[in-house]
Amino acid sequence: MKSKLKLEWTIPNILTTIRLLAIPIMAVFIFSMKQGHERAEVNAMVAFAFFAAIWLTDMADGYIARRFDMVSEFGKIYDPFVDKLFQFTTAFMMLLIGRIPLWVVVFILVKEIIMILGGAFVLQQMKLVVKAKWYGKASTVLFVIALASLFFLNKDTQYYAHFIFIPPVLMATYSTIRYAMNAINKFNEMADESIE
Repeated sequence: MKSKLKLEWTIPNILTTIRLLAIPIMAVFIFSMKQGHERAEVNAMVAFAFFAAIWLTDMADGYIARRFDMVSEFGKIYDPFVDKLFQFTTAFMMLLIGRIPLWVVVFILVKEIIMILGGAFVLQQMKLVVKAKWYGKASTVLFVIALASLFFLNKDTQYYAHFIFIPPVLMATYSTIRYAMNAINKFNEMADESIE
């Protein structure tokens, strides 16, 4: 199993690494968006440019991996990990500058902990890497759209964030339940096969 998870420097994994390196730079610019900070508006534009570039690169590496048969076992773990780090970092930095409600950040953190622990359990106990499903992808897209909207909120419209995140939170809850059900069903199937 260790050999399967060895880092392969494919184009998708290289793009994922570039995204990983861009996240802390984006975080710095998001923090510099806070009110009263010098050149806050310009910094907001730069921060959003990094945000959009990271997201577009994510879509690009996924397309390249599938289109040119560059999917790797390591990439199946590496890519989602960087995605989660990207979303949580964005949410946490937005919390620091007062553009996102605390409950959203707590939800994201709890959800990701559950997904990481669940994925690790499936990998260790069933030797399987959890593949992204349509509902997981839909949840990610909704969260990215909601996070992107935060770059355009001002002091008078920040309360909209409480409502903007309702759709992605509901979708993420549904997605987490579906992943859990799939894992339980797969575990039961393997248990039945071992008995036979």
